Amino acid sequence: MATICADFTLTLRIVDQSRPSGISVTFFAENTALLPCVRSSGDVISLHNITIALHHGESFFIYDKKFSSFALFEGKASTECRPYQHSVKYKYLASKHDNEILTQMRMWLVSHPLGHKDIELQLMSIKSDSAFDLVCKVLHVHEASNGVWILYVWDGTDTPVTEFQMMLDTESVTSPPLHLEEAPLPREVLFTLPCVGSVLRVFTNRFFKEILHFQKGIYWARFCNITCKQEFGMWKGIMLPVCRVRLLSNEDDSVVERLKMFDSRIATKVHRRPMASLPNVSDITDVMEHKRTGYITLMESLTHKEVIHKFKTLVRVVAAYPCQDNDLSLLVAGCHGMRLTLEDPTARIHAYIHKDDGANFFGGSVTVEAITRKMNKLLGITEPEVDEQASASKRNPPWIWCCIKSYYLDENDIWGSRRYRIFDTVIRD
Repeated sequence: MATICADFTLTLRIVDQSRPSGISVTFFAENTALLPCVRSSGDVISLHNITIALHHGESFFIYDKKFSSFALFEGKASTECRPYQHSVKYKYLASKHDNEILTQMRMWLVSHPLGHKDIELQLMSIKSDSAFDLVCKVLHVHEASNGVWILYVWDGTDTPVTEFQMMLDTESVTSPPLHLEEAPLPREVLFTLPCVGSVLRVFTNRFFKEILHFQKGIYWARFCNITCKQEFGMWKGIMLPVCRVRLLSNEDDSVVERLKMFDSRIATKVHRRPMASLPNVSDITDVMEHKRTGYITLMESLTHKEVIHKFKTLVRVVAAYPCQDNDLSLLVAGCHGMRLTLEDPTARIHAYIHKDDGANFFGGSVTVEAITRKMNKLLGITEPEVDEQASASKRNPPWIWCCIKSYYLDENDIWGSRRYRIFDTVIRD
């Protein structure tokens, strides 16, 4: 019986003074520990005994595990000329000219910085239907029942707010989903996600070797040529066929930059709020005696250690059910309540206004017309008489303060039957 040994591979794009456009080099090794692990874009690699090949008219290098060797150095100007990683099987042996060449390369990089920054975005600036690079932390990987892989990625910033279609009859009956996955994440996974900053779901139809790393631990990575689109008012990342993934170390400049930004963000209470809500929040709602209560995100509530708790949060109302005139008349009469779909950059939940809370929530309004006007404010529907030039197809809900308490319906399944209820929140006139 023949035994087939599959090598691990890694492809790097390298540049120097003679070839600023770069050339690819492919490495082969028995395991990933023997492959180069570049700490930061712009670091310097020295290669010995590599093979030059030609494919479709383009030259590239091949690193042969049998006789090639490499060494990796920091790209920043430094007196340190020792490599932070080198090949093991055939140990890298420095020549007498290596220090001089390394210094020249570092000086050249100062005046010729790498050009990836112009297409490198953060989650707070992602765009629809355009290709870009994304540097982020891969928190979790899941294979859906249809064979699609979902990667949960984060960089400490918030995805941009989205606009919604104007409320139609069909939309008032069917609220938008709370997540893009087939089913909500298990609680043990939910508890591993950050409570500040958006977690983007990235979908791909193909398996790639880096998924094996992501399944074993949390890694920072660069996704090259990724795109995004909006579904149900939520951002969805999509890996294009030409997308490439490169693992990054915590010392990579892009990673360090993002970690510093996040540390600065969570250092103050105000900056923990949704980025799109700053500097001002609308005064549509009044949270009464809870104005000095601390703010938490929806993800902090979803991962709260106790199933029953109260909190104040900053959200947008993306949908309401029911919201047609005949239903609102029953709401005025105290016959039934209402379900609102709330979102912030971290999560989306359903929260209920119980029928005995309706009068208080709507500030004592007793007519369908008055309640409709206040609901339009919450949903971001522009009044025609206020702005006749407003778009008739889009709405942009404002950020509002809201007090919420959780409860459960089934003592035998307190977490599975948990619900949310709005209280001590009033819509202003």
